[in-house]
Amino acid sequence: MARYKEIKIRIKSQYPKLPQTHRNLGDYFIENFDKIPFLNVQEISEATSMSVASVVRFAQRIGFKGFLEMRDEISKELQNRIRQKEIFSLVDEGKIKNDILSSVANLDIKNINETLHSLDRKNYESAIKMILNAKRVYTAGLGISFLLARVLAYQFNQVAIDAKSFNHDDASFMEQVLFLNRDDLIIAFSYPPYSKETVDVAKFAKEKNIKVISITNKNASPITFYSDATLVVKSDNLLFTNSFAAISVLINAITTQCAFKNKAKTEKILKEMNEIADLHDLIVTDDYLKKNFNGD
Repeated sequence: MARYKEIKIRIKSQYPKLPQTHRNLGDYFIENFDKIPFLNVQEISEATSMSVASVVRFAQRIGFKGFLEMRDEISKELQNRIRQKEIFSLVDEGKIKNDILSSVANLDIKNINETLHSLDRKNYESAIKMILNAKRVYTAGLGISFLLARVLAYQFNQVAIDAKSFNHDDASFMEQVLFLNRDDLIIAFSYPPYSKETVDVAKFAKEKNIKVISITNKNASPITFYSDATLVVKSDNLLFTNSFAAISVLINAITTQCAFKNKAKTEKILKEMNEIADLHDLIVTDDYLKKNFNGD
């Protein structure tokens, strides 16, 4: 039986060879996997504005006899997944009417749940290995992705990984990649609306044999075709922007796992950082509070 993730991998591996109509179908299947078992071929045809014949041919290109076989395999795996207890419970939807705070929290919890359930753990472990083996890690992104890239670089430096975020002031991403070599690594954040510059820098890095890890919202986003490992993290939001709750969880998980795998070096760097902070009186201590605020 084809496994849930294997079907996604099949679609992604075939994606560059597919005609545009089948690429649109690929996007629909990847983004709506949990709904597929409850849809018939006519409903998918209407939802994607594709013919029934195109849906059937798409399933055949992915390696199935037809749509019914593909749907049955997805359905079997979905049944296995829903038997597992959800890691976080959602807020009761009946209690969140007109409550924006609960609605936003509910959606972010859903993003985290779906990310944890669907994240390809082999890709995740491969990404950790690439990070630890890199001479230096560079992070990249524009818009909210620029902020996420800076946070990740900061977190890496805290756990003894030499990291730097690409700036976007006096030099383009492409110009900054010119100074990288094969021992370096780029981690690029790419979320809608996808920045062409971020995708282009991944493509350019790939041509220079520099490894690229992409963190994005779906397996078929543009940057994935130039990535050595892709980590798909949900970012659905009530607004037109991307939510970064699930992305923050991933950033924290990556840096924590790297710290555990490189414990001796991490402890050494943290000790040296604390010594520098003490030497230059950079931290607010109890003595400082008593001296300046009379202990109140």
